[in-house]
Amino acid sequence: MILIVDDTPENIISLKKVLEKNGFEVDTASSGEEALKKILNRSYVLIILDVQMPGMDGFEVAETISGFSKAKETAIIFLSAASANVNLITRGYSSGGLDYISKPVDMNVLLLKVKTFYRIYEQSRALNKMQETLREEIEYRKEAERKKDEFISIASHELKTPMTSVKGYIQLLERSIEKNDIETTKARLSKVQNQIEKLNNLIADLLDISKIESGKLKLNKKHFQFDALVEDVLEILQQSHPDVTFIKKGSFEGKIYGDDIRIEQVILNFMTNALKYAPDSNEIHINSRREGDHAYFSVKDFGIGMAEENKDKVFNKFYRIEETSERFQGLGIGLYICKEIIELHQGEIGVNSQPGEGSEFYFTLPLNTEQDENI
Repeated sequence: MILIVDDTPENIISLKKVLEKNGFEVDTASSGEEALKKILNRSYVLIILDVQMPGMDGFEVAETISGFSKAKETAIIFLSAASANVNLITRGYSSGGLDYISKPVDMNVLLLKVKTFYRIYEQSRALNKMQETLREEIEYRKEAERKKDEFISIASHELKTPMTSVKGYIQLLERSIEKNDIETTKARLSKVQNQIEKLNNLIADLLDISKIESGKLKLNKKHFQFDALVEDVLEILQQSHPDVTFIKKGSFEGKIYGDDIRIEQVILNFMTNALKYAPDSNEIHINSRREGDHAYFSVKDFGIGMAEENKDKVFNKFYRIEETSERFQGLGIGLYICKEIIELHQGEIGVNSQPGEGSEFYFTLPLNTEQDENI
């Protein structure tokens, strides 16, 4: 928009008429004081400013608005009498003006200058936008690099820990074998197997990340009994965690069309996270039911919970809640993999949580995906 500032109504009318006829949006002010009020409330591309006005003259207006953040990209063209001397013109430029037009105004010259300033303004905006986009991209590259370095450091630590344990237990195994201590040997073998299982899970997660990144995480879909799958996972966890009570609410009796191995992976991740982040609780609630044309499943723990700002971020790749990262180990990729698996099934994943009150992770799966795929 263009602001015309002139104390002579005839000048305003003639300038406004020509500019609007050529497609420009025009606002007007009949004094410097009125112009300042308008500039404070809205932004203008160009101000056509009369130099000689009673009260506040054009130079004073220009000097004042030079400090306004709203007017930092606004161009100013001064209107002056043909008899304006060099000192006045010099003052105009030092006040922030970019050009002069002498009265009486040659409308063709005015239009040419207005169009030029508008073009410069649009080019400047485009350049600023490009610079902002570039800055954002650079910050994104930097953040990605930082996360990659952090992930490599965490992954190295996570892989090193069970490997060190395996080495230690093997040395102890050698001693117990030499002593022919069968019971101790069995116990230490069991611990080695647990550590190897940890390594196996870590490597499997890393391979899944690689498949997701390359678009090669494929689903092997078939019909399977959802509730039976949940029961199988529960049975495994109840054997390994006899001191924890798993309370199952509801059931989903029908079949689901999907990759049962991948869905089991998500269910197991939810349950192991519940065990991990609620170490002082001995109760976990599992819920499965039908909701319209979707199957619903959730796991609720009574552990540390999380703040509102973390609820969406926990499904991001490599994200670890800062206040828990020292206390709880992990790569920060398990929930990200779960999200990808559920979304590949056209389902939804989420979490309800309050700090200190535990978390409830859930997902839904559509029941008509086989039909959709056959269309």
